[in-house]
Amino acid sequence: MKKLLTAMLLLGIAAAGPSLATGLATCDSGPEENWQSPDVLEERLVEKGWEVRRIKVDGGCYEVYAIDENGQRVEVYFHPVTLEPVPIEE
Repeated sequence: MKKLLTAMLLLGIAAAGPSLATGLATCDSGPEENWQSPDVLEERLVEKGWEVRRIKVDGGCYEVYAIDENGQRVEVYFHPVTLEPVPIEE
């Protein structure tokens, strides 16, 4: 019985996993083949004086961890098609 419950729990987590976003923003960004490259986003941010530490996909957005032009650590979401900042849910 315990093995059955464990298996059901793991199956439920696996099925729900792709639909869960861990971040504070979501983007209706469409298929990834229409997205701009994260390298383009990084290039634009570096031109503004940012030091980009990491870019990852979360909630259909690009989530950027960086040091901004003021020396502040930031976590900012960008739409992967337009590369515009996305407001976060508070």
